[in-house]
Amino acid sequence: MKKRKLGLALSLVLAAGTLLGACGNSENDDKESSNGKNKDNFTVAMVTDTGGVDDESFNQSAWKGIQEFGKDNGLEKGKDGYNYLQSKSDADYAKNLNTLVREDYQLIYGIGFLLAEAVGEVADQRPDSHFAIVDTVVDKKNVASINFKEQQGSFLVGVIAGMQTKTNKVGFIGGVESELIKKFEVGFKAGVLSVNPDAKVEVKYAGDFNKADIGKSTAGSMYSSGIDIIYHAAGGTGKGVFTEAVEQKQKDPKREIYVIGVDSDQAKLGAVPGTDDNITLTSMLKRVDVAVKDLSEKAKEGNFPGGKVIEYGIEENGVGISETKDNVTEESLKAVEEWTEKIKSGEFVVPGTDEELEKLDL
Repeated sequence: MKKRKLGLALSLVLAAGTLLGACGNSENDDKESSNGKNKDNFTVAMVTDTGGVDDESFNQSAWKGIQEFGKDNGLEKGKDGYNYLQSKSDADYAKNLNTLVREDYQLIYGIGFLLAEAVGEVADQRPDSHFAIVDTVVDKKNVASINFKEQQGSFLVGVIAGMQTKTNKVGFIGGVESELIKKFEVGFKAGVLSVNPDAKVEVKYAGDFNKADIGKSTAGSMYSSGIDIIYHAAGGTGKGVFTEAVEQKQKDPKREIYVIGVDSDQAKLGAVPGTDDNITLTSMLKRVDVAVKDLSEKAKEGNFPGGKVIEYGIEENGVGISETKDNVTEESLKAVEEWTEKIKSGEFVVPGTDEELEKLDL
């Protein structure tokens, strides 16, 4: 009988200990997901296009925004914080997106319109995951679409080019001809012609965003024809434009030729070795970092705009010109300020299509 009572008491003690242990760990358990992640951390990741994370363009800008979001929220690079996967070919897009879903990231970005099909496909397969796409629209309830008013920023650098060209001949080199890149082209043309109706704008498309050799040869042809300023919206292809301009400047240091960069401040690409010269006139900033950080904060706060299109322009600090202004005249900067106010107030609407440009009758 005593043995029975002793055994019963021991069982009750063990049961109580188990219960207390469970109660004591409940708070910690609540903070951990099934894969051991801390639920207090809002995890975010991105998939690059083939330009890579160091493209000196929008992939790099997007990664900057994610890093800033991570820093502001005490996160570290890795599965419990923020990360990226780089795509070497189109075939990597869906694979990389699915990898990040399996790693349980709470918000996953596809950087660039080339990922649209893959994002749409994976979003359908993973309806409980949240995605965002940059530079296009994917009409899914679990996808937020980030777009920019690239024509506005392109207009401002066009104003600078129109005012500072010495030959009245400027060029535009695009990557893949599309509705998106057309906004860069048309906005630039409008900016040039608004301040210099006598100028001519030559347009060429490389057919690729990652062919620096094509960018170089196209720029060489343009500079040989008397064009003195080229604006590129061509991703990695644009690096070849800079290479050609630097080489021509080395051959003829007195010649004034320039490149206008895109997406991020590309001043360092224009440095001429062994001199203080720099052939970067300015850069059109497309603040993918601002947009990515802003959307990540919204999602973290429980306001993920699934199924919506969010557009960033001058008013949202989404587009503008770079801080590096060494080669920009005071007269040009004053004109940029004046046009910026006109655009913000709605007094002037920057065209984004050929049809809209024709209506301005510049």
